[in-house]
Amino acid sequence: MQLAVKTGAFEADAAPDRREAGQQPDRALGRVVSCQGSRATILGAVSGNGLIGPDSWTIGRMISINLGNSRIVGLVYELRSVRPAWEEAGDNAIQIEVELLGEVIDSSDGSARFQSGISSYPPIGAIAHRIRAGDLALVHDLGSRVGVAIGALTQDSAIPATVCVEDMLSRHFALLGTTGVGKSSAVALLLRRSVAVRPRLRVLILDPHNEYANAFPDLALTIDGDALDLPFWMFKIEELSDVVFRGRPAMEEEGDILREVVASARGRYRLPAVHDLARDLGSTLLKRPLDFAGSRSAPEATSSAIDPSTPYRMKDAFAIIDELIGLHEIRWPRASLRSLKVRLEALYNDPRYRFMFARANMYETIAPIVGHVFRVPHHGRPITAFQLGGLPADVVNAVASVLSRLAFDVAVASQGAYEVLVLCEEAHRYVPSDPALGFAPTRQAIARIAKEGRKYGAYLGVVTQRPGELDPTILSQCSTIFAMRLSNERDQQIIRSAIADASASTINFLSSIGNREAIVFGEGVATTMRMRFAQLQPHELPSMATVRTADGAGRGELGLDEMIRRMRS
Repeated sequence: MQLAVKTGAFEADAAPDRREAGQQPDRALGRVVSCQGSRATILGAVSGNGLIGPDSWTIGRMISINLGNSRIVGLVYELRSVRPAWEEAGDNAIQIEVELLGEVIDSSDGSARFQSGISSYPPIGAIAHRIRAGDLALVHDLGSRVGVAIGALTQDSAIPATVCVEDMLSRHFALLGTTGVGKSSAVALLLRRSVAVRPRLRVLILDPHNEYANAFPDLALTIDGDALDLPFWMFKIEELSDVVFRGRPAMEEEGDILREVVASARGRYRLPAVHDLARDLGSTLLKRPLDFAGSRSAPEATSSAIDPSTPYRMKDAFAIIDELIGLHEIRWPRASLRSLKVRLEALYNDPRYRFMFARANMYETIAPIVGHVFRVPHHGRPITAFQLGGLPADVVNAVASVLSRLAFDVAVASQGAYEVLVLCEEAHRYVPSDPALGFAPTRQAIARIAKEGRKYGAYLGVVTQRPGELDPTILSQCSTIFAMRLSNERDQQIIRSAIADASASTINFLSSIGNREAIVFGEGVATTMRMRFAQLQPHELPSMATVRTADGAGRGELGLDEMIRRMRS
């Protein structure tokens, strides 16, 4: 087979080309030999013994096809040699498959703009070029939207990769990738950029691995099991039941007993003196949850939304159970009542649950709890890194449910004064694809943010290494997706089905992109973008990323006493 075209022949045939300063004079790569729908085939040539340069044909690179007043932008997704044998001495014909993404159109005033979709298809014989740096920047230009740089394009590190934080947050986002690709570092970078441009934003990180304790030394408050106060009376019956019965579903009888005991204990809590004090102060002091506007309190209509819980004492709950056991008329089996009391007493005396019981009755309302967790006021630290890893395993789901529920209520009650982003690390643990594997109240609270949160200022960030195990309803609500390296075919298929624009071929090389690289698509970017996240400073990296020192040496050996102390805590 004779080689029909050679790279060197293009310059003579090509129309005069406007080049930018410093650009190589010969950018012609091949000619279009086939076009169908959104794809085209280009025939080119490479030297058998030539060196591979930065502008060589490469999977994942963008090229342009010159049509005169417009240039079609294409993405290379497949390369193959035309002949089975390779000629070392001469040129070798190669066939390049590209996906057509859109057009750069020149205006009469000399400006140019990029538009997705194809209005004029390339004719057979049209010349394919190396894409201009200016055109590449136009492809990813956000236009009138305000963007922040989070890294650089993989194809050209001189061009910043920008994302619109407004659209990324308000329509929720997901960051997906296997272990070790830099997810946590990317999350830390995105959060830093977000709070920098959104002063009203409060971020709550549900951190099951305690990774973010040191990632935001200047921006975050870290709450661990020792510093946490989450009174038991803030838990809904379903959440408290999950803690009391250690994750197993409560029998109908057990749930009814617990519900009656809690309701009776709440009724006994308010003393006459407290009611008199509330009446003297205008009957609103104990109901007012928080002064969201600084000098103006939140409207009374929102008080019930953010502070629905009436405190109660656990000793009243114990007394009520004893009274039920002593009744002549057996309302509940005495064995069930005694079992419930034993369970409650065990929790009450367990030091691991002191965050629920130790200081629970020091609070009259949830105002100080909400102010502490959601940083109101933030005092320069709008991020809360909530370390779930130090809590007992059988209480994590209930705590995540309480926090997610409160986040939504805070956003609603603030009436736009504050925006709340709930970032769920290992989100598949809370909203798995199989409903039987998850905790229903947590699923409901997170789903409520995903479905209704946007209009109130409650946003969701989903981070997982197993998108195949995540509830597809939750993922479908995330309109901006950062897809890092994923090797599992099922996970890749989920991402492929989520891409709605004309760059689905990008997903074909998800399994081979490098660390800190991501393919970004959705509302937060102009078009599907392959980029590399910026490198954070060492002191800004999540703790899991700094296990070793700069010279590769591990941390100092941990003493046995300190290790046992950590295990006990």
